Amino acid sequence: MRDRVGITGFAVYVPPYRVDLKSWCDWTESPWEKTQAVIGRSFRMRGPDQSVYTIAATAVMRLIEQYDIDPGRVGFLGLGTESSTDNSAGAVIIKGMVDEALIAQGRAPIARNCEVPEVKHACLGGVYALKHALRYLALESPDRCAIVVSADIAEYARGSSGEPTQGAGAVAMLVERDPGMLAVDLARIGSASSYRAVDFRKPVLRNIIRGTLNCHFQDLPVFNGKYSTTCYLDETLHALDDMLNRMGREPAQYYRDLAAVFMHRPYHRMPESSFALSYLFGLARDGAQGREMLEQLCRDEDYDVAELVAEMNSRPDILKLVKDDNIDADAYPLSMRALREFRSNPEFELVRTKMALGSEAMKDVGNIYCAALPAWLAAGMEDACGRGLDLSGRNLLAVGYGSGDAAEALPMTVCDGWEEAAARIGFGAALSGYQDLNRAQYEALHDTGQADGLDAPSSGFIVDAIGNNANPNFSDEGIEYYRFVR
Repeated sequence: MRDRVGITGFAVYVPPYRVDLKSWCDWTESPWEKTQAVIGRSFRMRGPDQSVYTIAATAVMRLIEQYDIDPGRVGFLGLGTESSTDNSAGAVIIKGMVDEALIAQGRAPIARNCEVPEVKHACLGGVYALKHALRYLALESPDRCAIVVSADIAEYARGSSGEPTQGAGAVAMLVERDPGMLAVDLARIGSASSYRAVDFRKPVLRNIIRGTLNCHFQDLPVFNGKYSTTCYLDETLHALDDMLNRMGREPAQYYRDLAAVFMHRPYHRMPESSFALSYLFGLARDGAQGREMLEQLCRDEDYDVAELVAEMNSRPDILKLVKDDNIDADAYPLSMRALREFRSNPEFELVRTKMALGSEAMKDVGNIYCAALPAWLAAGMEDACGRGLDLSGRNLLAVGYGSGDAAEALPMTVCDGWEEAAARIGFGAALSGYQDLNRAQYEALHDTGQADGLDAPSSGFIVDAIGNNANPNFSDEGIEYYRFVR
């Protein structure tokens, strides 16, 4: 690899239809204080004339405009999503929309010799697409760049435990050689994957049946909350272990040296728990200093540090919990008890501080699956720029996770002069201009895809029509046609 590769820019789009979680708690008689602390403040919903493709294309168009990208340089346009509704075409749909809008503005379209893959894996498709883009640039001619867009629509059944963790949005990333913001250490990215059966799935048959029953297709998941948490924690631990082995670093000191940490964020509390547990596992390999900290956490418990370290060095079979009908059990029971103790330890502030950048803004995004980690990176870099922090040359960690299960741990370094690129992100601006939904609007939009009194999107791509021809001469049944609103 001749040059550094990484991320130069981010652009964000979320639909304007907002559900305030405090209001939602009133509607559903849920505890607001707990919801705010664990999940966040609000989430977004797609509108009647929006799809995952319009959301993604709007983010890509913003990226091109915000970073003044020459479309002819784009040799790779990758889409990471688990919400696609066309089982044939993927990122090329977005390319078509963007090309048409660029031509209408008198500009050249994206290069014809451009790769257009779609990558699917729950919540991790965007990170996988980013890795593909980085590898593409490592081998392609120097004058090319890549765009990766992560876009998703997270829907859960009303009344389910996942209902307050819904969301919709997209994040587009400009990926280049000699990047202007974040250099990614491609050779040392850590990977992990394991099949986990019923963690989080979207069987097509289930959703077709549901769509037939209520005349509104919803991509509702099958999920098991406690088990999903166990899978998240276990897989991220393995990805981090792989990354650290590739780097030849001891975990505890590496974590202490990091300027910031960003992880897949289905809701506010989950990444904090994951990184805190990873830090405790790092202490188990940190010699006398780490063992002393772990002993403090065990002091008032009915187990000793040797038992805890032995558990941390074990490799439990998570899928066996399903096979043994023990799905709600902890795979690392002593470690989880230590984690609960750690939350009241002064050193826990180290974990919280490293995850602070952009965290407040993310409480108003909701769960956007593949776009959740890129969104947090975007929010964090904009936050750091706004605070005037000196991050040049500092190391960051980004950890992606996808149910099912797989995880990727990406070591990054902040580039010199990153502030100029970060100042263009516009994360805060992307969250402005929303319409708060009332209960009737929320329930109707959720259940039918339509609601009275919705303001039309003021900019971006919309679904203009859906084909209904099904005859030998011309067939376009179910195909979306798009229009760019300026």
